[in-house]
Amino acid sequence: MKVALGGTFDPLHDGHRALFERAFELGDVTVGLTSDDLAPKTRRADRHVRSFADRKRDIENELRSFAAEYDREFEVRRLDEPTGIATEPQFDALVVSPETETGGKRINEIRRERGHDPLEIEVVPHVHADDGDIISSTRIVRGEIDEHGNLTPESDGRTQPSDE
Repeated sequence: MKVALGGTFDPLHDGHRALFERAFELGDVTVGLTSDDLAPKTRRADRHVRSFADRKRDIENELRSFAAEYDREFEVRRLDEPTGIATEPQFDALVVSPETETGGKRINEIRRERGHDPLEIEVVPHVHADDGDIISSTRIVRGEIDEHGNLTPESDGRTQPSDE
């Protein structure tokens, strides 16, 4: 099975790892990683997102262990539009989080319009932090939690890059 998923993945956290694990359980994985232009447009919160190159390096390092564990192949491709790679005919399944399930349904509409079979949409539940709220990159950047959902009251969060 060929499995797609997409996102900005900055910073990586246990919620992302749950998505990756489910994807590798299903088959070979292609991750669409938002481009530098698209990434800020997909954020609900206005915050700095690291470069595509830095995010790609980190996600490839993360995916290697899943690929080895499940004896699967993977690829990371740049996403320049929100529906991205998943509208391409070769994919069988799309792994999404609860908040991106609607986007998955839109992708299947586009696939039908193009004469492709719809994707099996796998919704992976949120992973919760110690405080019961969901783990998110925004919460990590703000300094509320770490990548595993541990509370980090001593943290000021991620510093913004200097404009100098």
